[in-house]
Amino acid sequence: MSDSPSAAAEIMDGVYSALRAHGYADLTMQDIADECSKSKSLLHYHYDTKEDLLVAFLDYVVTDSEERIAARADDPPVDRLVQFVGWFVFAPDEADREAFHIALLELRTQGPFNERIREQLARSDRLLRGTVADILADGIEAGVFRDVDVEETAALLVATLDGARTRQITLAGAERDAEGDGYTREVAEAALRRIVGPLLADGVELPPLDDAIEALRRDPDASENERQEADAAADEPE
Repeated sequence: MSDSPSAAAEIMDGVYSALRAHGYADLTMQDIADECSKSKSLLHYHYDTKEDLLVAFLDYVVTDSEERIAARADDPPVDRLVQFVGWFVFAPDEADREAFHIALLELRTQGPFNERIREQLARSDRLLRGTVADILADGIEAGVFRDVDVEETAALLVATLDGARTRQITLAGAERDAEGDGYTREVAEAALRRIVGPLLADGVELPPLDDAIEALRRDPDASENERQEADAAADEPE
């Protein structure tokens, strides 16, 4: 790829926009080129196939998420955990995010058949579970969480939130998902009550979920595309 970080980022932003507009199955290199103001021939110079480019995109978004998580490592453990839950929440009327998650869900189905894609999905899963486990371990050490099996609890929380997101995007418009704040919000609140709440040490309270979501949205270090990139990591399977 070009030595220019901005050129590389522009191509990755183009992949994001093209996935959102066209989905995975119908995505072409020309679609990506159109979104990033690069020629199709230039994309093929760096990436032989669409698969090569999508694997690079997954690597890019997971790396970005690793850096963003590391930047918050000194925040209070309770705040970090509620913000982690907040990443999975999106409203039914957020059409762009829904379209992006649908494309990622399509991409996830390639995992059993494509080793390179599977490796990136597994890396993302390790990041998600490891992040929660690290937060819990920090909280136990700080005396704000009770002593629990951090790996088991992390797996439970990630599976719960991931399942809620998958349900919301696959059943969009059905039942009550089309109304109010959406299923991801409903499950996030339940997870805080039923999974996170019992972990709290005496006298420790959870910050409001709305405050955590708002903090994520107004993060001065995060562009909208970076938020979507973090979504990509959070949307990959366990």
